[in-house]
Amino acid sequence: MKKQYLHYIAGAAALLALTLAAACTQQETPAPPPATPSGEAVAASPAAEAVAATAQEGRLAAVRSRGRLICASNNAIPGFGYLDEGNNVGFDVDLCRAVAAAVLGAAADVEVRPVTATEMGATLQSGEVDMLARTVTVTTSRETQWGNFAQTMYYDGQGFIVRQADGLTGAQELAGATVCVTQGTTTELNLQDFSNLYDLGITAKTFERTDVAVDAYRNGQCDAFTTDHSGLYAYRSGFEDKDEHIVLPDTISEEPLGPGVPHGDEQWYDIVKAVMAIIIYAEAYGVTSDTVPAAKTGNSAVDRLFGLEGSWGQTDLGLSPTAAQDVIRAVGNYGEIYDRYMAPLGLVREGGRNALWPTAPCADCPKGGQLYSIPLR
Repeated sequence: MKKQYLHYIAGAAALLALTLAAACTQQETPAPPPATPSGEAVAASPAAEAVAATAQEGRLAAVRSRGRLICASNNAIPGFGYLDEGNNVGFDVDLCRAVAAAVLGAAADVEVRPVTATEMGATLQSGEVDMLARTVTVTTSRETQWGNFAQTMYYDGQGFIVRQADGLTGAQELAGATVCVTQGTTTELNLQDFSNLYDLGITAKTFERTDVAVDAYRNGQCDAFTTDHSGLYAYRSGFEDKDEHIVLPDTISEEPLGPGVPHGDEQWYDIVKAVMAIIIYAEAYGVTSDTVPAAKTGNSAVDRLFGLEGSWGQTDLGLSPTAAQDVIRAVGNYGEIYDRYMAPLGLVREGGRNALWPTAPCADCPKGGQLYSIPLR
């Protein structure tokens, strides 16, 4: 069996082991499986069997055999992942759809599984999903414990929203305040660090779901609500009295957001990274969903990206040479995705960190930011 799958198989085996006897002896003979009152052995759960099967055949083969990509995301965060007439849409959801387009040829072949912030780690660790794209901050401990993360697809930072009537102008004026925050997140830890740093004595009121925390703030249970700046603007956009709430200018943390995949399958990890690069470079080369080339353009970089000349490793990854054509026709380039979901919230790229790198070759695109990827070649 391929070496790159050993880590992943070990995780799957750990899940299966939950159905075995808790105690074990020092004998080399494995303990028998638990039995029902009738004496019949208990079968492994369908979920555990699916995880084991995925480890055996590899994630790419499993996704194609299944006919759909399973993505852990959200359905209640405006901009990133929400329901629109019953359909899951949003910035993060489109990242999942882009991967589906690359490996299955159809962006619609995605099963979105909404997970709470406290469920993200266990869901990715278990291997029951193919990827996680849910405003998840990439940290060293999460890369160690949860899975492998692709490049940053949105640069964010934590802030606060408060009532305008309170007259606050900065986060350090929140001394003694009660702040609503989502439990089990980097946001909760950052809030405590910020309070300790400036000796503010902030009381954190925690909630498992972010939308519930927002409602608690709106109902007066807290003096402020804290999350990433993008989330503050996203939730504020749905307030009927949004002009009565202001986002304070302070940024108290670094929050690089990007999709993650389960540990143990390097090919799948490389595929997801490559798809994120396709989205970024398509904008850098000025190619939109309406202008995807089907014949050589004379620009070697563009022709290589879209499989018209040369290669950037598509075949080695198990992808079609023209996978980038499927991706961009389905979801558009980075700028199109951003304009579709984030710009309506008032989040402007120009002059911000989510603009393309300063020397990006496009003529009409926001540049001077940090959005960048390894070259596709």
